Amino acid sequence: MHWFRPQLARAFILVILALCYPAAGAAEKSTAPGPDYVPQIGQQGKDVIWVPTPESLVERMLDMTGVTARDYVIDLGAGDGRTVIAAAKRGARALGIEYNPDMVVLAKRNAEKAGVGDRAQFIQGDIFKTDFSEADVLTLYLLPSLNLKLRPTILKMRPGTRVASHAFTMEDWEPDQTESVEGRTAYMWIVPARVEGTWRVSMSGDQGPVEELVLRQRFQYAEGLVRIRGKTGQVRNFRIAGPQISFTIYEPTNGEPLRYEFTGRVSDDTMEGVVKLPGGEQTWKASRVASPGKP
Repeated sequence: MHWFRPQLARAFILVILALCYPAAGAAEKSTAPGPDYVPQIGQQGKDVIWVPTPESLVERMLDMTGVTARDYVIDLGAGDGRTVIAAAKRGARALGIEYNPDMVVLAKRNAEKAGVGDRAQFIQGDIFKTDFSEADVLTLYLLPSLNLKLRPTILKMRPGTRVASHAFTMEDWEPDQTESVEGRTAYMWIVPARVEGTWRVSMSGDQGPVEELVLRQRFQYAEGLVRIRGKTGQVRNFRIAGPQISFTIYEPTNGEPLRYEFTGRVSDDTMEGVVKLPGGEQTWKASRVASPGKP
């Protein structure tokens, strides 16, 4: 019987290899989930477990961000696709980024069933490595730590981009709007234009010659100093809503201070708009001559 031992040993080795590497073939060839595939609430994902956003809150988030047919909506961590599908039903182009390939297949099926497969797209990807900078509206349901990790990227997006989050905030970046539905909370932010720096100001008339603004920004708020008629004063109530801005300057006089109310729009290194003066209105324009960390 000694002749059998080498064959037996080889068979034993093959069995051990099969037990140790059962997924080797599966790793090379991805298989689509069956038609009866149903994701389980709480199932583990790459960064979070899967918990779907209720349909009522999805609709409220889309209402808060004002989604229309003109918008491109991107959902980070798209899951079964419900937010992307709801946006597509409003006529928007929508994209879902989802790490789990089985969920991507499921979301595509759901979009086809809903009749929005032409506007609702899904890709398998890592939200920290996939470009979502073209979005007009960004939606997410992630943990606070992940929101903070994404925050620097979000703040570099186009001013005016609307961002909605289910349940979790962006820490000290205050939301522009907060609403609750059925005991669940949604937050909305508008990506602010970047205004920090030194700005050289010109006005259309000779009244109220504001010469320079020096601004320091914190999200949708800013504060700073103004040089007016060769004197230094403070900028008050500076608010940033996407590319739109408003602020107030008081010019000291021997009597009642003169109040200047500025409104305008930011475009890269230019600001311009209208200022209300005690005697009427003028147009104004400013150019950024220095940015933080630059001379």
